[in-house]
Amino acid sequence: MAGEVEAFLIAGPTASGKSALAVRLAEACGGTVVNADSMQVYRDLAILSARPDAAEQAGVPHHLFGFVDGAQEFTVGAWLRAVATLPPGRPRVFVGGTGLYFKALTEGLVETPPVPLEISAAIAARAAGGEDLHAALARLDPEGAARLAPADSPRIQRALAVREATGTSLAQWQVGHSQPPVLAPGSWRGVFLAPARETLYQRIDRRFEQMIGQGALQEVAALRARGLPANRGVMKAHGVPHLIRHLAGAMALEEAIRLGQQDTRNYAKRQFTWARKFMAGAGWAWCEGADEALRVLKHPATGSG
Repeated sequence: MAGEVEAFLIAGPTASGKSALAVRLAEACGGTVVNADSMQVYRDLAILSARPDAAEQAGVPHHLFGFVDGAQEFTVGAWLRAVATLPPGRPRVFVGGTGLYFKALTEGLVETPPVPLEISAAIAARAAGGEDLHAALARLDPEGAARLAPADSPRIQRALAVREATGTSLAQWQVGHSQPPVLAPGSWRGVFLAPARETLYQRIDRRFEQMIGQGALQEVAALRARGLPANRGVMKAHGVPHLIRHLAGAMALEEAIRLGQQDTRNYAKRQFTWARKFMAGAGWAWCEGADEALRVLKHPATGSG
């Protein structure tokens, strides 16, 4: 099984059972588990990101879990560079819920440049003040402005911010910052775990309550004490904003839990939407449960495709 492909990809919505499946597969193929979840990279959020604990990681090598400080903005490009540093020799089992990570692995990545927060904030203030930013972009980058609708404020602001931060247009910057796919076609096999929606939502709600019992509130309290900006990636993890409001005395814990559960269910919906668009082609199979997914990954001819 392991000799046929370089890597196995396990995607799916949050709480679908991906982590346990990854360990089973890695044990079966003598492989290693590689994190493909943008929140599980942060060491600050072991509980609230549902990162595999020490016991779960004990039997199989795990990589790229909890290795990034929460003060750092971690991009898809940074994740791909981290993947490139992993030791060779074993099949890799990539597992996670971040669709863009899988897309970059299998299709390559056109990066966007980092933009200082002060530049983004200044441009947002201009938008809030009523300035016609589409016209401003047209003066600096006519081709870029022509590709954007005047009402597409987020992308217009991003294009202006890139122009100011780099001195060139986004399209020109990306010419020299494209990365080919890490995994060539035919070198990987992937599954998307797709449990029944109602079952998944029940798992999400139950797991969030379990996280609170395991110390998620204390974890968020420690994160809050760091004083990180609210727009940092780690601060936007599901449940974090509501639990911070509870810790500040602005919300009851029961309400914070309810909203955290709702946010997580909404995220699961978006994960399904992404997958239907980007994980429905060659190499991917959709499976309702872990046993079916394991059979498909071992013997693709038995899958539903």
